[in-house]
Amino acid sequence: MVPRVRAIAIDCNDLEVQAAFWSALLGMKVTERGERWWELEPVSPDGPVLCLQKVPEGKAVKNRLHLDLHVPDFESAGERGRELGATYHWSPEEGGDFQVWLDPEGNEFCFVVPEEN
Repeated sequence: MVPRVRAIAIDCNDLEVQAAFWSALLGMKVTERGERWWELEPVSPDGPVLCLQKVPEGKAVKNRLHLDLHVPDFESAGERGRELGATYHWSPEEGGDFQVWLDPEGNEFCFVVPEEN
C-alpha cells in the first residue's frame, strides 16, 4: 500500500486571520471549521486539502516545507500578496524565477514565475 497525501497543514496561532489570508490568496473556500483545525477546499480536483492547525507556539525557525505558487509575474502577485497581509522576504538574485514571501504569521511560501512565461 502506498500512502496518499490527504492534507497539507500549516501551523498557526490565529485560524481566522490565516484562513482569510490563504483562502483569498488562493481563491479557495473554507470548507470546515473546528476549534483547532480548519480546512480549505482541495488544491486540485484529486489533490489534498489545505488545512490550518491551531498551535500554542509561534513560528521560531524556517519552514521545512513550503508552498510554491505559480504566478504570471512577481509585480501583480506581490501587490496582491501585500494587500492580503504577506511580506516580501527575499529572492536569490535579481531576475530569478522565485521570490520568498511570508504569510501574516511568518510562514514562508514562494511566488514562482514558470520558465514558459
